Amino acid sequence: MEKMEILSSLRITKTVLAILSLVLLSNIRVQAQGILLLPSEKSSQRDLSTSQIGEGDTTNAHDSILKFVNSSNFPNRVSFPRGFLFGAGTSAAQIEGGSHEGGRGLGIFDELFSGEDKFATKIEHYKRYKEDVQHLKNLGVNSYRMSICWNRVIPDGTLKGGINKEGINFYNNLINELLNNGIEPFVTILHLDYPLALQKKFGGFLNHSIVKHFKDYSELLFKTFGDRVKHWATLNEPEVQVVYESVDNVGNWSMESCQTTKVCTEIYTELHILLIAHATASKLYKSKFQAIQKGEIGITISSESYVPYSSKLEDVDAAQRLTDFTWGWVLEPLFHGDYPQIMRKLVGKRLPKFTKNEKEMLKGSIDFIGINYYSSHYVRHEPNRTKVTGGYFDALANLEDINAEGKTLGYWDQYGGTYVYPEGLYNFLLYLNKKYKNSKIYINENGIPSIKIPNPLNDEHRTAFIAAHINATKSAIDDGVNVRGYFAWAAFDTFDFYDGYSHNMGLYHVDFNDCLKRIPTNTAKWYKKYLTHDLDQ
Repeated sequence: MEKMEILSSLRITKTVLAILSLVLLSNIRVQAQGILLLPSEKSSQRDLSTSQIGEGDTTNAHDSILKFVNSSNFPNRVSFPRGFLFGAGTSAAQIEGGSHEGGRGLGIFDELFSGEDKFATKIEHYKRYKEDVQHLKNLGVNSYRMSICWNRVIPDGTLKGGINKEGINFYNNLINELLNNGIEPFVTILHLDYPLALQKKFGGFLNHSIVKHFKDYSELLFKTFGDRVKHWATLNEPEVQVVYESVDNVGNWSMESCQTTKVCTEIYTELHILLIAHATASKLYKSKFQAIQKGEIGITISSESYVPYSSKLEDVDAAQRLTDFTWGWVLEPLFHGDYPQIMRKLVGKRLPKFTKNEKEMLKGSIDFIGINYYSSHYVRHEPNRTKVTGGYFDALANLEDINAEGKTLGYWDQYGGTYVYPEGLYNFLLYLNKKYKNSKIYINENGIPSIKIPNPLNDEHRTAFIAAHINATKSAIDDGVNVRGYFAWAAFDTFDFYDGYSHNMGLYHVDFNDCLKRIPTNTAKWYKKYLTHDLDQ
């Protein structure tokens, strides 16, 4: 799910430097206890800095990047590790449609967006999956990140309620179609949406009872598709999901007035149960299926680099706290069996405790970390909880676009409505590598919308974005990070949970005025050329 904030446009008044064409990487180092921009001990062979480009407009930044892309210094596809996955992604809830077809049960988003235009049909991927696979093949990707709709295969979320054979057949056919065209499926088990019946029955992931049903659902997927699916992610951005449901209170399901009081409990309960559900499914896969099926299982989190707003110790500490309250909240239990100590200190009794058995089940429950990266932020200390925004109230930290010296992270992209900072991806990759001891990493989402251009097909700003982040990925690999895949978001225009279809996120634009015709954007054409050129030599 893309999480682009539409920010007010700011003009950057820094000296023009050609992005990425320089030889040396901007001096960066990732501290073991936070993500900070400090002098580097080891330099990569390419410059990643976008914080020094632009003369007040986006064009200079784009031109500099695109010029570098066509130079001999830009890393070609064959320079990446053997077996590296280059792909694009979507999720079932954002493209499938067919909400009332093929025996599908309702999901929570069917209720949330019941009045939204085009939500029930979306881009009709459910009906047009064969056509879409051919578009993916034409794109040149060797992997496709997708998700399975729980309520399409188990309509009410429980095995007792019955398995939907039509739903099973659809995913069997889709997976086979992908493999027959040389594309590996990279499957997410739960991408935010889940059966509405489970929400109505006992409150969804606020009730521990859902763990059993998630385990049953996962086992059905492993049994049915695991002979062909070799990459499983249990959850997509669980930390975003709980903010969405418990803090933003989308759907009005929360019993708390969390946004008003800034004292939240449900958010911690919900993520706690999501982590136990993940660990339960992972244990099942590793003990019963992995040795035979030869696959891997992991989790996907949102990501960005958090940079202190100033050199003051309070802001440095705030950046680290927010790191612990976001990525640490999910990853620390999966590597060490418990939440970060600072969370225990600041959240107190509202933070649930894992049992001894749960701790053991959590530790080592992932074979890889999936990350979704879009942009980065400065972090400023905010001692007054009532003035904290963004959902992580107990972290006592706020995000800022401009730091104490008036600087921004990267450049403002007027066509995408966000700041572009590939250096932040590099920083975050190095942080994970050092913090979690050379873990395998996949970049599962990376992209930018097209919201302020007359023709969404002319999306050169997105070509610049993706190219700069591919370059940042290769620089991290060169510096020892175990990155094994990169997926552009999104393969097709997707229904965004905040902005509908207004963002035009697809490499393939979908024309709703012409029978949902899929049209490759200029970025799709560039990505195809990049992915296929060296392989054709």
